[in-house]
Amino acid sequence: MHTPAQVLADLLSEDPTRPAITFYDDTPGPTQGERIELSRKVLDTWVAKAANALQEGLDVEPGSVVLLDLPVPHWRWIYWSLAVWSVGATLTLDRHEGADVLVTAEPDSPTAEDADEVIAVSLPALAREFAGDLRSGVMDEAKELPSYGDSFTAWDEPEPDEAALIHDGQRTAYESVVPATTWAPGCRVLVTAASPQAFLHHVLHAFAAGGSVVVVRGSEPNAGDDRMRSEGVDLTADG
Repeated sequence: MHTPAQVLADLLSEDPTRPAITFYDDTPGPTQGERIELSRKVLDTWVAKAANALQEGLDVEPGSVVLLDLPVPHWRWIYWSLAVWSVGATLTLDRHEGADVLVTAEPDSPTAEDADEVIAVSLPALAREFAGDLRSGVMDEAKELPSYGDSFTAWDEPEPDEAALIHDGQRTAYESVVPATTWAPGCRVLVTAASPQAFLHHVLHAFAAGGSVVVVRGSEPNAGDDRMRSEGVDLTADG
């Protein structure tokens, strides 16, 4: 069974220094103009810290359900998704699905008010704490994640037929959540998908091919744009 966690481990063992994610933020506001690049090793560290926070801090395990409610596309989607799958839990994109933990950039939303456990995510890359008041019990990712370990070992593994992803009521099992590789090895993929399910699918596909992704929030570039040519983009994945 080729799980997302194994895909990340394969990338790391091949060459930990190569880029995994390059993110541009073109959205008007305080994060406009950010460019963030995460190597495979740095991505692995983010995933490990987030997975440890879920497992050690919130008792997330196989059978637990985690709802991600973040802007799409965004680099923070990637490490939180991989963290959920590293723990062996179920990632849901459906707000009506009963979830044990909510990971969100809007901890005051109605969705957050109905959640038992909430992790508040700050979108700026250099944030050291959430910009706003948080109600008691909400985990401030920017403040608390650094305290968790840089390596991760799952306490339990999911069964192949357990749900890795829920989207529009459809359940995708761990044994089939990683796409079959059809892209060239080491590909550099511009991911422009606007839906969380398509975004995660394309990211996993690129990683399974031993490649990397370029993600742009707030505009719709194509592979021929100057920035994308400078990033060495090979292909564009949308839809």
